[in-house]
Amino acid sequence: MSHLLLRDSFWGRTIYHLSKHRYFSFPEEKDGFIAPEKYYLNMDQVSIHAESEKNIVEGLVDTSNSSLEEVKTTRVIVDWDEYDQKENPQNWSSLLKCFVVFEVGILTVAVYMGSAIYTPGIEDIMRDLNVSRTVATLPLTLFVIGYAVGPMIFSPMSEHPAIGRTTIYVWTLFIFAILQIPTALTTNIAGFCILRFIGGFFASPALATGPASVGDVIAIPHLPVGLGLWSICAVCGPSLGPLFGAIFSQLVSWRWCFWFLLITSGTLFIVLGFTLPETYVPTLLYRKARRLRALTKNELIISKGELDIQDRTAKEVLIECLWRPVDISFRDPVVLMINLYISMVYSIWYIWFEAFPIVFLEIYGFSLIGMGASFAGILIGVLICSACYCYACHVTFARRIIANETIHPEFFVPGAIIGGCIMPTGIFILGWTATKSVHWIVPIIGSGLFAAGGYLIFQTLFNYLAMSFPRYMASAFAGNDLFRSFSASVFPLFGHALYANLGSEKFPVGWGSSVLGFITVAMIAIPVTFMRYGPRLRANSRYAGP
Repeated sequence: MSHLLLRDSFWGRTIYHLSKHRYFSFPEEKDGFIAPEKYYLNMDQVSIHAESEKNIVEGLVDTSNSSLEEVKTTRVIVDWDEYDQKENPQNWSSLLKCFVVFEVGILTVAVYMGSAIYTPGIEDIMRDLNVSRTVATLPLTLFVIGYAVGPMIFSPMSEHPAIGRTTIYVWTLFIFAILQIPTALTTNIAGFCILRFIGGFFASPALATGPASVGDVIAIPHLPVGLGLWSICAVCGPSLGPLFGAIFSQLVSWRWCFWFLLITSGTLFIVLGFTLPETYVPTLLYRKARRLRALTKNELIISKGELDIQDRTAKEVLIECLWRPVDISFRDPVVLMINLYISMVYSIWYIWFEAFPIVFLEIYGFSLIGMGASFAGILIGVLICSACYCYACHVTFARRIIANETIHPEFFVPGAIIGGCIMPTGIFILGWTATKSVHWIVPIIGSGLFAAGGYLIFQTLFNYLAMSFPRYMASAFAGNDLFRSFSASVFPLFGHALYANLGSEKFPVGWGSSVLGFITVAMIAIPVTFMRYGPRLRANSRYAGP
């Protein structure tokens, strides 16, 4: 296991190339290795085809000519063979799969907590940079916008067979770590905002590509459980940020929030650089095809990933990366409704970074560290809900898939309805129990219920989205990321004003929370609609179906 981790890691590949394949070599490069017979062709018999293939690559042959089809039939498509079945990420040991999912999860936490980590020290930032509260909140907004923009570029890059996922993870993590140095040293709000936007941009691959990495190693029957475990990291990351931020803001300085991010992301850059293997199968087969061509001298060997990128024009790539996520988000009613619902959940998550200081600093008189620790309610709520959700998926979804039973996307909708009922309950509890006459544990319980309901909505609707639009899954998720991130980036800007203008002396966050609660109650109609009319909506969609 350790050999595979290091060989296919970023630094392992670097040593492999610098040593000219002497270190961390593959079976095809060992002395005496004989590839499977299908990769060896009688080159005398296909010399004409080989010449035509060369002309095609050079653009000298009209690809509409009928002889092209004859040339294509001579290509040998690389797949996993008997000698390298263990190289397939789906065939890795359970221990290795769990380790890779753990690494991607830790990476997600490390960059995701960077979004709101500085918010406990916002009063000090207002004083040091001489800005208002709204302007001091703007770096949070821009960081989240960076989350939205990054996947539009990095997600397609990670699915290019010549690049893969690990290269994107490691390089962007390195840049994210370096950016924390000028961010910690900044002396003006303009530079602070710009650096936060760029930081969010380079933090985005873990959030957008993380689920894809989990899907690379986890088989379909157990994928909802794998994604559910990874999502614990994605959901808890923003809540851990204020905890660490409060500690550094109270004991040292708000600038130490970013030195802490530098330490954690820099350490991860070194560790993951040596231990995070490539998981994207088209990239692994692309590399195998190159080794086989060098071994057999058969230039007709090719991977499916290479064929896919050869047949795509620049216009098609731009449409897929930039236009289709927007088109599917607004023109398909199912995707639009899911985006609206998840965007609201995500936005409330971020607006609560404004509510918690009011509740636990002003009402209950907590210290900054105590206020940061109050986010533990969210973490506990997510952990309890995820345990129940993963168990339910294992005993229902996994067993039915293994038994070859047909499962429709509506299978996940009841979970979304349950989450939709739990979430506003938590919002109302926090809003109307956050008063001096009620113990502080009650609002924390409310925040835990909100988090549990939100987690359940995220998981079930994402699974519904994936099963409804398998052919355009990447575009659907990219559009969702763009939609929810832009929405969540705006909410913190008016969060404090919402609570200040609607709050009363006895219940400072009561009516502000109620506005959000009433909206989430109304949105329960979305999963109910899917439950009743989902098949009809998908039948009329131009994007749904295989």
